[in-house]
Amino acid sequence: MSESRIADFYRLGHADRVRLLAERGLISSPDAALLLQGEPLLRTASADRMIENVIGVFGLPLAVVPNFLVNGRSFLVPMAVEEPSIVAAVGSVAKLAWETGGFTVAAVDPMLIGQIQLVEVEDPDAAIQTLYASQDRLLALANGMQPRLQARGGGARDVEYFKYRLDGGRWTVVLHLLVDTRDAMGANIVNTMCEGVAAEIERLSGGKVCLKILSNLTDRALVDATVRLPASVLGRGEITGEQIRDRIILANEFANADPYRAATHNKGIMNGVDAVALATGNDWRSLEAGAHAYAARAGAYRALTSWSATADGELLGILRMPLKVGVVGGSQAANASAAIGLRIAATKTARELAELMAAVGLAQNLAALRALVSDGIQKGHMSLHARSVAAAAGASGEIFEQVVAGLIEGGDIKQWKASELIDSLQDPAEVAAGSPVENTTRGEAAGKVILLGEHAAVFDKRVLALPLESGVIASIGTRASGIRLAVPDWDFDREIDTGATTSRGVAAILSLIVQNFGVADRGFDIHVRSRIPVAMGLGSSAALAVAIIRAFDQLTGRGMSDVEVDKLAFECEKISHGTPSGIDNNIATYGQPVLFSKGADLRTKQIQLSEVPPLVIASSGVRGNTKEQVAGVRARYDRNRQLYATIFDEIDQISEAGAIALGNCDYEQLGMMMNVCQGFLNAIEVSTAELEQMISIARQNGAIGAKLTGAGGGGSIVALCPGAVSDVARALDAAGYQIVRMKNR
Repeated sequence: MSESRIADFYRLGHADRVRLLAERGLISSPDAALLLQGEPLLRTASADRMIENVIGVFGLPLAVVPNFLVNGRSFLVPMAVEEPSIVAAVGSVAKLAWETGGFTVAAVDPMLIGQIQLVEVEDPDAAIQTLYASQDRLLALANGMQPRLQARGGGARDVEYFKYRLDGGRWTVVLHLLVDTRDAMGANIVNTMCEGVAAEIERLSGGKVCLKILSNLTDRALVDATVRLPASVLGRGEITGEQIRDRIILANEFANADPYRAATHNKGIMNGVDAVALATGNDWRSLEAGAHAYAARAGAYRALTSWSATADGELLGILRMPLKVGVVGGSQAANASAAIGLRIAATKTARELAELMAAVGLAQNLAALRALVSDGIQKGHMSLHARSVAAAAGASGEIFEQVVAGLIEGGDIKQWKASELIDSLQDPAEVAAGSPVENTTRGEAAGKVILLGEHAAVFDKRVLALPLESGVIASIGTRASGIRLAVPDWDFDREIDTGATTSRGVAAILSLIVQNFGVADRGFDIHVRSRIPVAMGLGSSAALAVAIIRAFDQLTGRGMSDVEVDKLAFECEKISHGTPSGIDNNIATYGQPVLFSKGADLRTKQIQLSEVPPLVIASSGVRGNTKEQVAGVRARYDRNRQLYATIFDEIDQISEAGAIALGNCDYEQLGMMMNVCQGFLNAIEVSTAELEQMISIARQNGAIGAKLTGAGGGGSIVALCPGAVSDVARALDAAGYQIVRMKNR
């Protein structure tokens, strides 16, 4: 009974959730593979065969709720829904109810009603008597149209008769054909039967059949769901469980007295029911129509639930509603998403699925009422809604949590407000900084953060890296003679002599660039803004070179390709670092996440990301010298080639696996790989006590993976912090380290 009892399921990443469900046997390995692929389960070709005029497939998040106990059986509940808080709310009540025995649900044997309307009837009573006398014939005729349904134990069971006086005094007679459709939703079955018996009804009655169609008021398919909770588990903050219990009862009475409140009350129930219906390929529109019609059956629209206190003070909740659903059918078989949802639910019959839906609807109602009578619905709902809005507006990295907090604090949880907050939080270097000269040309380049593979890349192994977009922006204007380079963010502003034969460093790089463009005899003002610190392992030298190359390319109108820019920047990197791997200039040029290799046997691969990873990048303030670190590792490698070759092979494998984890947003796996890689980097003596201290701070405050990034010997760290970006950034900032923000993508 405990296979779906999963603690802290929401804390896992997407891939880990899927793998855990597969390990528990709650989903099959083929289904796990489909869910991990990240593509829509319903393909366009399949959708094109389902409805008309298809131009694409519209997706919804598919979630599961563990810990659901119904009639003593443990369920994993599939839910397809876009509204934040619904899944979390159902999950919270499911955990509460588990401890007290879960939900008790009972459903009647469901019947679907088909309506056949007779008009032009002179004597309705006589017509009804005639039809009643031939009822067995009508049932036999209807069942003859669905022999396979009868073979499965279903079929038309009974006929009911009604007469109504229409406007103008005319009579109409309506027959209700009651059909047991077994485990199918049954709409097509019932409609076929209604149409098939219409001619015989006309012959017997002398009237004319007008409508022949099923009814969505499925009050012959009622489900009762019950839950009992001790008041002690209901309390929130300073509000006692007894107070919340009594307020929930009052709220339900309010819904029974006021249709305006009842509509919202019942909508909360359907939040849960519809999400399960969508996930299992059932007709949620039919369920909505039936539920709301049933809520108004007594002539006034009322709540579908009843909440009361038992003699021993427990909160007792009862939901009664019509639920005619199916677990077999053509549309469900054609839709891979629905097929997986049904397999997740693991309900063997339509009745069992209806019972599960009712339990979910009752849980959703309780969660909403409990929130409404305590903290208010907005505290939880709007927090989750704010995260969706922030993501839609493009917030990412460290500013994501700040944008969310700003939305909640301001109360305007709108995309325009999120965009406004993003603009206000961006680093000034992310906006084109004004150059001190006119008639300038401009070039941009990305910095880089290495997630896995430092130093091994120099030995032809793979390295996993991400861009720091718009890391460096260079503006070039002309002047009479000479070159002046100003990088205020690096406290650098000087005249550069590119003609000296002993040029080194920046002078040698600029000399190479201007000679390549054939402008060595001209004068330039080069003004650079940088959002990445210099000599901190974040690719500042390569970004500087690429940004300046692109600005000169624009100035001269050459029209260099990215390949040509990358090649020239690599020559600049040789001046800066001696024997560079090539990753810095690659990232600076292309600005794409990459699994990079300079080796002839391994191909560099770009990585497609669905979201910006939750990273915190922090600089120690201690400059690292890449050339010295690379040379030091080379010397130690030469002294013990077998040991170092083994280490670099391991780092290579970690980088490859990390690229897969990154693409799948499997942050748990990626974090572990980062931690292991840091161990290897420490072993080859490129980490420092300062970097180890920063890594420790990051991990203590919620990072699941943290390591140095770049050549080491100082420089920076990168920490992977799903759900803890702000906490880690604040802790490192409080310790005196500089936070480098990733730009929104």
